[in-house]
Amino acid sequence: MKISEAIFAGSSARVSQKPKRKLPEFAFIGRSNVGKSSLINMLTGNGKLAMTSSTPGKTKVINHFLINDSWYLVDLPGYGYAKLPGKMRDELVAVIRDYVHNSEEMAILFVLVDSRHDIRPIDVDFLSELGENGIPCAIIYTKTDKIGPMALKRQIEKNCAILQGSWEELPPMFCSSSSTGEGRDEILNYIDSILKSIQ
Repeated sequence: MKISEAIFAGSSARVSQKPKRKLPEFAFIGRSNVGKSSLINMLTGNGKLAMTSSTPGKTKVINHFLINDSWYLVDLPGYGYAKLPGKMRDELVAVIRDYVHNSEEMAILFVLVDSRHDIRPIDVDFLSELGENGIPCAIIYTKTDKIGPMALKRQIEKNCAILQGSWEELPPMFCSSSSTGEGRDEILNYIDSILKSIQ
């Protein structure tokens, strides 16, 4: 798949406020500073589409981007912000849960995990909740250019062993680097295959 057009289509805090035009949605989420905005910009070929920042919690709403006038790329707020006040954390959790559980157009949720570290308990818990509720998801390992191939292989194997405790069949997994473009074709082709299967 090639992305020829990516247009900001609106922000919302609730599913009821989403863009009115109903199209398949492919959503992206991850912990603070996992590289979500950089990945979105890399996938779309637009370095300024999603806001990137070293300050955790920059995305506080759900952002819809219309891709090729046929589907939405959805940028969700991150989770696990230890430095945010409790009330703000609760509000973000409510925004995320409302979308993930109630958006009928969401085709799949991509959960981003930093490839350089062991998968965190908060990621395991979040993925387990998705599995328990039958929410389709896939895992994208980010920043793979910052870790050697063998170390990356060992890290993914370790993470799979951790996840297998709560999954019968693990979700699809992709490796990505916003710096080198690794994973771009694989992720976009996966999205394309889902689009073809639901048309």
